[in-house]
Amino acid sequence: MMSLPFYQRHHEHYDRAYRHKALQSTISQYQKETKSKSAVYAQGSTAYTRGSAAYCHASAADFSLDSSAAYSHGSSAHDLESAAYSYGSTAYDHSAARSKRSAAYSLDSQSLSKSSAAYSHGSESINKLAAAYRLGSEAYSLGEVSISGITDTEEERIKESAAYVAKRNLFATGEGVSVSKVAKSTSEEEHHEKKSRKVAIRESAERVALKKTLEETQAFHKKLNQDKLLHAPEFIIEPRSHTVWEKQNVKFHCSVAGWPAPRVTWYKNNVPIDVQTHPGKYIIESRYGLHSLEISTCDFDDIAQYRASAMNVKGEISAYASLVVKRYKGDIDASLLHTGTVSMPLGLGVTPHGYASRFEISFVDKFDVAFGREGETMSLGCTVVISPDIKRFKPDIEWYRNGVLITPSKWVQMNWSGERASLTLTHANKEDEGLYTLRVVMGDYYEEYSSYVFVRDADAEIPGAPGAPLDVQCLDANKDYVIVSWKQPAVDGGNPILGYFIDRCEVGTTHWTQCNETPVKFARFPVTGLIEGRSYIFRVRAVNKAGVSLPSRVSEPVAALDPADRARLRSHPSAPWTGQIIVTEEEPAEGVVPGPPTDLQVIEATKNYVVLSWKPPGQRGHEGIMYFVEKCVAGTEDWQRVNTEIPVKSPRFAVFDLAEGKSYCFRVRCCNSAGIGEPSEATEATVVDDKLDIPKAPGRIMPTRNTDTSVVVTWTEPPDAKELVGYYIESSVVGSGHWEPCNNNPVKGTRFICHGLVNGEKYIFRVRAVNAAGLSEFSQDSEPIEVQAAIAAPSPPYDIMVLESVRDSMALGWKQPKFTGGTEITGYYVNYREVVDGVPGKWMEANIKAISERAYRIQNLKENTVYQFQVAAANLAGVGTPSLPSQPFKCEEWTIAVPGPPHDVTCTEVRKDSLVLLWKEPVYTGRSPIAGYYVDMKETEAKEEHWRSVNEKPLQKKFLKIGGLKEGVSYVFRVRATNQAGVGKPSDVTEPVVAETRPGTKEVVVDVDDNGVISLNFECDQMSPNSKFVWSKNYEPIEDDSRLNIDTKGGKSKAAFKDLGEDDLGIYSCVVTDTDGVSSSHTIDEEEMKRLLALSHERKFPTVPLASELAVEILEKGEVRFWLQAEKLSGNAKANFVFNDKEIFNGEKYKMKVDPKTGLVEMIMDKLEDKDEGTYTFQLQDGKATNQSSLVLIGDVFKKLQDEADFQRKEWHRKQGPHFVDKLGWEVTDDCNVMLKCKVANIKKETHIVWYKDDREIMVDEEHDFKDGVCTLLISEFSKKDAGTYEVILKDDRGKDSSELKLKDTAFADLMNEVCRRIALSATDLKIQSTAEGIRLYCFVNYYVEDLRVGWMHNDTQIRFTDRVKTGVTGEQIWLQINEPTPQDKGKYTMELFDGKTGHKKTVDLSGQAFDEAFAEFQRLKQAAIAEKNRARVLGGLPDVVTIQEGKALNLSCTVWGDPTPEVSWLKNEKSFVSDANCTLKFESGKNVSFTISTVSTHDSGKYSIVVKNKYGTETSDVTVSVYIPEEERQPEEEKKKEDKKTKV
Repeated sequence: MMSLPFYQRHHEHYDRAYRHKALQSTISQYQKETKSKSAVYAQGSTAYTRGSAAYCHASAADFSLDSSAAYSHGSSAHDLESAAYSYGSTAYDHSAARSKRSAAYSLDSQSLSKSSAAYSHGSESINKLAAAYRLGSEAYSLGEVSISGITDTEEERIKESAAYVAKRNLFATGEGVSVSKVAKSTSEEEHHEKKSRKVAIRESAERVALKKTLEETQAFHKKLNQDKLLHAPEFIIEPRSHTVWEKQNVKFHCSVAGWPAPRVTWYKNNVPIDVQTHPGKYIIESRYGLHSLEISTCDFDDIAQYRASAMNVKGEISAYASLVVKRYKGDIDASLLHTGTVSMPLGLGVTPHGYASRFEISFVDKFDVAFGREGETMSLGCTVVISPDIKRFKPDIEWYRNGVLITPSKWVQMNWSGERASLTLTHANKEDEGLYTLRVVMGDYYEEYSSYVFVRDADAEIPGAPGAPLDVQCLDANKDYVIVSWKQPAVDGGNPILGYFIDRCEVGTTHWTQCNETPVKFARFPVTGLIEGRSYIFRVRAVNKAGVSLPSRVSEPVAALDPADRARLRSHPSAPWTGQIIVTEEEPAEGVVPGPPTDLQVIEATKNYVVLSWKPPGQRGHEGIMYFVEKCVAGTEDWQRVNTEIPVKSPRFAVFDLAEGKSYCFRVRCCNSAGIGEPSEATEATVVDDKLDIPKAPGRIMPTRNTDTSVVVTWTEPPDAKELVGYYIESSVVGSGHWEPCNNNPVKGTRFICHGLVNGEKYIFRVRAVNAAGLSEFSQDSEPIEVQAAIAAPSPPYDIMVLESVRDSMALGWKQPKFTGGTEITGYYVNYREVVDGVPGKWMEANIKAISERAYRIQNLKENTVYQFQVAAANLAGVGTPSLPSQPFKCEEWTIAVPGPPHDVTCTEVRKDSLVLLWKEPVYTGRSPIAGYYVDMKETEAKEEHWRSVNEKPLQKKFLKIGGLKEGVSYVFRVRATNQAGVGKPSDVTEPVVAETRPGTKEVVVDVDDNGVISLNFECDQMSPNSKFVWSKNYEPIEDDSRLNIDTKGGKSKAAFKDLGEDDLGIYSCVVTDTDGVSSSHTIDEEEMKRLLALSHERKFPTVPLASELAVEILEKGEVRFWLQAEKLSGNAKANFVFNDKEIFNGEKYKMKVDPKTGLVEMIMDKLEDKDEGTYTFQLQDGKATNQSSLVLIGDVFKKLQDEADFQRKEWHRKQGPHFVDKLGWEVTDDCNVMLKCKVANIKKETHIVWYKDDREIMVDEEHDFKDGVCTLLISEFSKKDAGTYEVILKDDRGKDSSELKLKDTAFADLMNEVCRRIALSATDLKIQSTAEGIRLYCFVNYYVEDLRVGWMHNDTQIRFTDRVKTGVTGEQIWLQINEPTPQDKGKYTMELFDGKTGHKKTVDLSGQAFDEAFAEFQRLKQAAIAEKNRARVLGGLPDVVTIQEGKALNLSCTVWGDPTPEVSWLKNEKSFVSDANCTLKFESGKNVSFTISTVSTHDSGKYSIVVKNKYGTETSDVTVSVYIPEEERQPEEEKKKEDKKTKV
């Protein structure tokens, strides 16, 4: 682990480095094995090891101040005043997961006493010390300590350093003691001295101070961010690749930093180098952080990639270098040249002249200018082609942003697949904007490719809010504050930025805290209130009146520590142990009040704060000091303390809460436990205002052309500019008034390329400067500039070849330069020179006047002489660089019979599946005329054997459209000429062409204007100022303008035919020069020509197109409407209306109308009379276009139309009152009833409805409410009696309407069929019922009509009805009765109901259990019927009540029946009653019963019952007899009764 600052006093932290710069932190790890008592003084250094888990006590694990103070007197005595004060360090477990590694924490000399257990004054030898410390390997035994992640070599270094520091610190308090050698002593002589009381008190105070210090250190270490203290390895200097001659020595160097100190291992082709395996070959050294690998006597086996790998517990990093061993040309080893190329040295390639000096590196599929948005993922990639390809040598891939090497991080990822290098911005921010450069390094040579990446602001969460600030950095960090800086955004959201909020977050948490309450405008701000030792990250947000922006990208973590503390944390001791220690001690100054600080100055002043800096005083004692800062208004002596509560720990401080515009002076005082020192000298008066002014606007904004989509903008730096961060550039389309930022990250310098512009548009630009104080005003707008490619001289032509050679001349051909310079090439210049014995001569000009063709014959050459040629292209910008010299060609007469190669082979009209190939005929035709051409093609990456011919028969023309290409595939082509002698040499291969239709590709469009002129039109939006449209027929330039008129304006060109005819048949193509191959063609064949001529005639003599011809229709009121519709009419269109060759006009009879919007032309007549029979014609005229349409209305056609009009008129009048919408009809309801219904309209409350049948009114119980406009009449159980004619009449004061329905004959039969169908559908399933007579099968229907025919079948056989088996209908029941059933009646019975059209069947199974149950029930019912029939019963004759006068005769009689004859008895009042003298009972002939009372009296009143009984049953019949006395006889009797009562009284 790294060492940390160590503090002496509670709340008085102080940096020891200000006093003892020589004292450095170290690592100490050891385990003491000695059993003897010892005392360890570890003074003068604070050693804190980051990888340690404990402060190791010299003899115990726990620290106890009292127990660790050992005072040795004699052999076992301990005396406090003269004891050896021994202490170690607290066992402080910083992390339970750490290994046993430990750190020795050494205290400063002032915190310990001068007394020592093994120390005696003067020059006496120290025997006890020798016993306690066995210097070298005896004193500290570390061999048994397990150290995770540390190698043996590193462990030995730790042992050595720990021993050295421990020995040095042990004697740090000695007075002139010189030790040259410490030897073991067997004597246990102990030395001690009497201490004064003052020394004892001071030692006691120091022990208390030491305890407080250790407690404070423990608390401090718990706050530390452990991850910021560890330091992964990093190369300060990477090894460099070398190219050396064979047998020379080479040495690789590198320098590595990291903590713990990394171990460096060297590899050759990823195999570790073993020095012992190759003695004398390799020498590996590591001294003071510098590492080297030396290779002796290099040969070709040493050609390899070497890697230095640095590793510690935090991670591993590697750096690569390559070694190339070269051999002199004359010493080439033939073994290296077998089969062409084998194992070539890095950086070399085999050529005819020996080894080349470097690799050829080229970039394919390069990344272009990229545009992204904050938060998006962006990827840059490029395919790298290295020639020659040596697999064991890998290139170094490096990425740079604005010239600064990019290292992988969470924001940037890099990848190298072996062929393609890519860089991915995982979360793009504006900090990522800049010029990105890919550098491919092979040995000592490298190639670069660069392109710009633009990152726009993310969409604001609040509309109108500014963009996020960027590039947040921590400039100055100490214990008291951290100065945070940032860059202002380019986008302010349309409102000025009011200021910025700074947020902080402690590392390891996610809680953000806003640091300032009010926005600050200055782009630097000191953040206070930090906890010492903790790490923080920061972010910034901009604010305007619309709201707050999104936060910036967070800063790198920074610890709240002084720079010296951080430097000491990263340092490590390197002093070796010499075996000799010289120890001196300075007498500590007690109670020293510190002196005044020095060199106080204001290092930064803004409107919000002032930053002070000073140096600690020279006089300050051994005690830590802190500072108080004071201020006063300039010109006064009223000093006020700024930090009243907490003193400042660092010699820098930020003062806030100052009045803006006022002048202040500042001074500083030091303090410690002895008191507060004198103040420093006051600073000069400082005005509280921004010392750094907002820059002025830049000047002289000059835009210049660059490419089709970019412009170079230059400007001059504003005057008196200070601390410029960069510039923001904005662009605006002329006339739009809308400005867009061209960059979102301030650019340095005074030149910038603005990308992403629209070709052909005119732009203006403006610039403003940026520094920490703010953004300047915008510069003046630049002059408008049109976005077009800049003009430059063309690149060299290439692929020079000989087209023909004779005795004194040679014809050359070449390919057009790949870069034309942004304008058309005006010509070529050819040079030639003689080559004699391989030695080229002086170049000579072949032509003085530029030639326009890419072929030229050079005259006056010497026969049999070898020549070389070069060609240069020229344009408006001048003559370009000449091409490389061609191959040597011999000037001699060609005698071959076959033709030479075609030349000037080009591709045009490239689309995704086709292209057109053009070429020129060979200059040398051979011994016979050329008979045709063959075209060959292959995919670019395919091998030579994959060439295939496109055409089987030779072509007579010098162009060919090749189809069937695969989209996205790259192809190459060549052409061969043929004659009678055979096929000649192929032409040069074309450049690779990718089959694709580029965005914005347009085609030649054929157009016929209103005058009938036929033209070919082509449009291009990619033109440069010098671009031209070139029209060709059959790919030959059109020179004869007698057939065509060509007119070009801007980006459009028109080729108009004067008189299209057969002479004009062919392929017409158009090429736009000075573009990236913009071209198209159109073929005019005979069929196309006929179509165009017909269209032309139509345009010359136009007609008004009709959507429909003249037609007639009857309107609702019986009006007659004549109409036609044109496809389109202008507002000036006119119409003439003609009847029988006479024009008719708008009036009472005719209503005429023309609607240009719809193209509708109409004429309406109120009534069609007999005189209106004839021909109607509409004549249209719209500009030059005319048309007409006629309609003949004669004879039957006219009569039918007239009748229809009359009918429609009557219908309309009918519908003015109540009327029928739907005529009277019928429907059968689900209940099998018939409903007559009709739909009516225009009904009101007074409307009446009357129903009639056969002219007789049908009385309806209720008035109809005309609900839903429907009238109904329900006829229940419809039958033949309901046949007849039905009529319904609607009438009110507006009129009446009627509807009739005849239900007779066929109509009635149809209705009855439907009724029968509904009845049949309503039939229930057949059921079985037993009766006394037999078994009955039956079902129910809603009701029955005679028209419904019923049939029965037994086992699918029609039943013949007899007296035993019969059918019938009873009400709604249809039945089949089987009397006296027998087993033969078992089976399936089917009832079929026939509705006149369809039969409806119902089936029941009368067999098995169903038959048995039914038959049993039949037997039961039959017996019950017999019993019922023969039982005794009273058939009649007796009344229910008889009233008779007293004294009269009563005679009652009745008839009884029963088989056998029943017995008869009588009851009176439920009591048996027999005949007597007054009453006679008779039963005669077995059936006649009589009851006679000769004279009735009141005693005969009562209930009389006759009971008849036989074996089948008994029946009783009752009669009530009431006897009354007449009125005249009742009175005397009542009086007699009264007298009898009186007599008794």
